[in-house]
Amino acid sequence: MSMEASQKRSTYQDYLKTPDDIRYQLIEGELIREPAPTVPHQSVVMNLSNILWNFAKSRGTGKVLAAPTDVYLSETNVLQPDVLFISGDRTGIITERCIHGAPDLVVEIVSPSSVRRDRGAKRELYARYGVAEYWLVDPVAASIEVLRLTDGHFTTTERYSHADALTTPLLPGLTVHLNEVFA
Repeated sequence: MSMEASQKRSTYQDYLKTPDDIRYQLIEGELIREPAPTVPHQSVVMNLSNILWNFAKSRGTGKVLAAPTDVYLSETNVLQPDVLFISGDRTGIITERCIHGAPDLVVEIVSPSSVRRDRGAKRELYARYGVAEYWLVDPVAASIEVLRLTDGHFTTTERYSHADALTTPLLPGLTVHLNEVFA
């Protein structure tokens, strides 16, 4: 087999051919199979999704979705963030099949198997494609790190722990009590 054949980059068309019952992400042309999330991971996803969804619904500020929802960033980058928010004036990026472009907010729940990707390749991709805010949630440490896009790069602006209340200029009026997220 030639070197070129062994390094073939997968595309969105290849991604669409993956089985529906197995979770994949496409990062820089590499199809990555994702294991099923743990119960604590899913509890945090549900709690945070509910908080954000209730806020967005009550304020009419946008759309909140949870994994597995495809976020198409490019022909070789399709991710499935754990939770995402798209502001009301940007809902045009929502299609029947996927989110076609960068959400305003992306939340990833880190785990031992995902932390390198969440803090590395995904962080770089979300910044490159213009995600305004990126939350890294650590269920073991009961903490949330908030990164904001500045000049094309993420900068950590806040770190919250279990007893704190998270606020963000991205969603004025939102208060996320971390004890509710990690309940």
